[in-house]
Amino acid sequence: MVRISKHALRRFINQNLLITLTIGGVIIGIALGLGLRNVGEDENVWTQRNVMYVNLVGDLFLRVIKAIILPLIVTSLISAVGSLETSMSKRIGGMAIVYYIITTIIAVMEGVALVITVQPGKRSSDEQMTSDSQKTNITTADTLLDLIRNIFPPNLVQACVEQYQTVLTPPKDHPDETDLDKWNINGRFVDGTNLIGIVAASIVFGVALSAVKNEAQVLLKFIQQLSHAVMKVTGWIIWLSPIGVLSLIMAKFLEMDDIADVFNKLGLYFAVVSCGLVFHGAVTLPLIYFIFTRKNPYPFLANMGQALTTAFGASSSTAALPVTIKCLEEKNHIDPRITRFVIPIGTTINMDGTALYEAVAAIFIAQMRGVEMSFGKVLAVAITATAASIGTAAVPQGGLVTLVMVLDSIGLPSEDISLIIAIDWLVNRIRAAVNVLGDCFGAGIVAHYSKMDLQNADVELQKSPENVTLSEEK
Repeated sequence: MVRISKHALRRFINQNLLITLTIGGVIIGIALGLGLRNVGEDENVWTQRNVMYVNLVGDLFLRVIKAIILPLIVTSLISAVGSLETSMSKRIGGMAIVYYIITTIIAVMEGVALVITVQPGKRSSDEQMTSDSQKTNITTADTLLDLIRNIFPPNLVQACVEQYQTVLTPPKDHPDETDLDKWNINGRFVDGTNLIGIVAASIVFGVALSAVKNEAQVLLKFIQQLSHAVMKVTGWIIWLSPIGVLSLIMAKFLEMDDIADVFNKLGLYFAVVSCGLVFHGAVTLPLIYFIFTRKNPYPFLANMGQALTTAFGASSSTAALPVTIKCLEEKNHIDPRITRFVIPIGTTINMDGTALYEAVAAIFIAQMRGVEMSFGKVLAVAITATAASIGTAAVPQGGLVTLVMVLDSIGLPSEDISLIIAIDWLVNRIRAAVNVLGDCFGAGIVAHYSKMDLQNADVELQKSPENVTLSEEK
C-alpha cells in the first residue's frame, strides 16, 4: 500500500486548494439550488427578489472580475507585444490565428456530424413547435460588417464602454415589409465593452513600442510593471471564485420554472450538444495538442481546472480571462509573453464551443420544423456558424443573437430560438468552458513552437547595451 507523507499531502492541498474549493462551490451550488427549490415549492418562496438576494455574492464576483478585464487586456497585450521583436509578434500571432481557424472548423464539423447522426429534433415532441419570442432582425452581412467596424473604433475611450451595432427598421411607408434588404439601415452604439477594438488598438500600440524600443524603454517598463500590479489584484479576485460560483449556480437553479419539464422536452438536444462539446474539449483539442507538441495533454488540461470551473460558473470565457492567464503561467509554466499576447486575442475571436453549439442548434431546429437538410444547407450552416462564432464578440447577447444569422442561412425564422432558450443557460456554461480550453491549448502549442525564439530574444536582451552597462556598474 502506498504511503503518503504529511509533507506531500500538505503540498498537494496547497497547490490544489483553490480548484478544489471552486469545484466544491459548483457541486454545493447545484445541491443547494435543487434542495431549496423543493423546500419552497409549495409556498412560492423563491420570488424574483429572493433569487436576487441569493445571487448578490455572485453578482459582486462578476462585477469585480469584469472590472479587471479591461486593464488586464490592455497592459498584458501592450507589454507582451512591446517586449517582442516585430517579426516574432507576426509569427506568434499568425500561428495563433491559424490554430483558431482550424479548431473552429473542426468543432463545427463535429457538431454537424453528431446532430445529423442522432437527429434529436425528429424525436422531439410536437409540443415544442410553439414559438412566442419577438422577432430579431439581423443579417449575416450586417453582423460580419459590425465585427469589422468594431475592430476600428472611432473613439478608444468610448470603446471601453460601448460597441457599434447595425439596426434595421422597416420603411415608414411599408411597415409590414418582410424583406430585410428593403429596410432602413441605421447605426448605434450599445452598452458593452468593444473588446475586439481594444485588443486591436493594444496590439498596434505594442507593435509601435517594439519598433521604437530603445527610445521608449521607460514607457514599456512602466506598462510591464503596471501589468504585474494588475495580475496581483487578479490573484486576489480569483480567491473569490468558490463562493461567487456557488452563488451564481444556486441562483440559476432557483429561478428556473420547471427543470424536469425543460429536460423532458429538450433532454436529447442537451445530450447531443453537451456530448459534442465534451468530446471536442476532452478528445479533439488534447489530440491536436499531442500531435503538435508530443506531450501528454491531460496534465495540461488538469492544470486549467480553475479557469474551466470559473468559465462554467460565470458562463463567460471573457470573465475567466484573468484566471486563464494565471493558470497558464503558474500551473503550466507558459511564458507570459505568449499568454498575455495569445489569450486576449483567443478570448475575443476563438469560440470553438459557440461554433459547435450554433451548428447543432440550427440543424436541431430545422429537424423540429421538418425542414429537409440538403448538402447545400448543411454547408451553409457550417460556414455561417464558423463566421458567427467569430462575430459573437461584437454582438450583445452572445451566441443566441448570432444563432439568428445561422437560422437565416437555411431560411428559418429568427423567433425559433425560443425553442431552445429554456436550456441555453446551462449549454452556455459548457461552451464557455470549451472556449477557454481551446484558447489554453492554443497558447500551449504556440509556446512550444516559439520556445527557441523566446530564448534567443532573452539572450539578445542580455547583450543589449543597457544591460551591459548595468552589469558593469554592479
